[in-house]
Amino acid sequence: MGSSNNFFSRLNAMFISFLLFISNLLFPGSDWIADRINDASFFVDTANAGAIMGNKVSNFNAWSSLSVPAETAYVNANPMQFVEYIQLMQCTGGSEERDLFQDPLDRTVLDDYDFSSLITACRNVLALGAKPHIKTGNVPLKLTTNPKIGVFGVNVYPPDDYNQYYTYIAAIAAALVQEFGLAEVQTWRFGVLTEFENSDWFMARSGNPQESFVAYCKLYDYTLAALQSVVGPEVIIGAHAMAVSEGLWDEGKFIEHCATGTNWVTGETGSRICFLTASYYDSSPTKLRDNNVADVVNALRAKAESAGLSGLLYGVDEGRIYGSAKGGVDSQLLRIVGQTYQASYDARMLRLQVENGIDYFSSWGYTSDAMFGGYPSVAYHVAEQYANVLSGKNHLPHTLTKQHKIPGAEVDLVAGIDETTRTVGVMVYNFKPAWNYTIAADLRVDIKLPAGSGDTVIVTCRIVDDNANFFDEWEADRKANNIGADAFAWSCDDPAVESFTTLQAPWARDFYFENLRDSYIEASRLVSETTAYAVTNGQITLATKLPPYAAVFYEISY
Repeated sequence: MGSSNNFFSRLNAMFISFLLFISNLLFPGSDWIADRINDASFFVDTANAGAIMGNKVSNFNAWSSLSVPAETAYVNANPMQFVEYIQLMQCTGGSEERDLFQDPLDRTVLDDYDFSSLITACRNVLALGAKPHIKTGNVPLKLTTNPKIGVFGVNVYPPDDYNQYYTYIAAIAAALVQEFGLAEVQTWRFGVLTEFENSDWFMARSGNPQESFVAYCKLYDYTLAALQSVVGPEVIIGAHAMAVSEGLWDEGKFIEHCATGTNWVTGETGSRICFLTASYYDSSPTKLRDNNVADVVNALRAKAESAGLSGLLYGVDEGRIYGSAKGGVDSQLLRIVGQTYQASYDARMLRLQVENGIDYFSSWGYTSDAMFGGYPSVAYHVAEQYANVLSGKNHLPHTLTKQHKIPGAEVDLVAGIDETTRTVGVMVYNFKPAWNYTIAADLRVDIKLPAGSGDTVIVTCRIVDDNANFFDEWEADRKANNIGADAFAWSCDDPAVESFTTLQAPWARDFYFENLRDSYIEASRLVSETTAYAVTNGQITLATKLPPYAAVFYEISY
């Protein structure tokens, strides 16, 4: 009888595989076969603890220093609980608004400094419980004759006089030390420009790749020297490469300059560098890059280590999803989508970071008002849960014991243990790069617990799905009330509905705030469910039917 059952079981599996093959040929990307074929089972042994998983969601980008408030106004929680650094992008110059002078256009006076906006921004960052990550650059308008304004609205040319630029950066550092104290500023991070090999951000006047490379190396060395003259030789400094795609010149040349090149200021070999970061954007929710985030950062790391640089931090200073549905002006997002798709996308990104030693991925936004107000998006929930459930725990490897999945789908997990607090954390996601993914995953995770865990453990479960997302309600409401794509400056898939860079049409904004906004409080709330689990032979089994695009977090107290 057993042999007969095995035969029919294998025959059934072959038939399902054949149906999957035919369905893919006839209906590419469709999920019309019953959801029982989308399953995954895993085994986690808590005896195999690895390295500590750091806070991968520790960084956040602020496009303007002026956008950092002194206080937050979150409905559910303050995300500053997990954000450790706020990157102040291009906060020392490059445009009339960013240049730290009383009169940015008066070239006859080069020391009429006004650092008040930067000081206020840094004070607000500290008030939020984070540290400033100051992205110096671009070069102020009046330090460059006939500056060229690039696509990002800043001067892309180097200074006429690097010594004058040194004086400017040193004055900024002195003002920060005077305001906040040397010991405090020594804990901050400093970066030199954004995407340094991207000609849309920085280049020599000639546009020549070699001359642009030299110009950046000089800018970096003079900035480093200026900061060291005030903050000290151990100033925390690094650089942000585009890396995800080809720039005007190869970022490896700068890495070699820091390792073995001649410093433009000191004449000595090498330049201090503490971290290297990249950009990483997938084209759209349905089109992922062939080189994933781990490929990009590992390539950067390999260049650094081959040049003799070790012990650096590696992160992603901007990225995620580049574009989606087109709005009234553009289809760019430069952040995230509001649909629950983003939950599984971010969980997948976190897994890649954990497994590849990537220190952080800096976010552009988490809520309906980017980050500093409004309602939490699913991206916020995933970040907050990762920080509370997994960050700081020792990584636990896992094995896939069974899987039968929809083509293109990915069900995977991250697990960790903290033996001090006697807790195990698990994150599982159900992802597919497609808008029409409708298949839940039958999920099973068998966990072998530490010896002496007792007969029962307490498991807290939180599922980030449509039930914890306001955006599906918002989408239905806006369509029902004829708020179309033309009401949005950028993409209507952007969850930052309340930002002027997203929902921009005055009548649509008025309707949102007057009639809809308050109804989304409950829709955005993440619910916890706590259950006592029986321990059998030292193991427990977590099982659920995980919706498409969802991520589930388990915290087990043993």
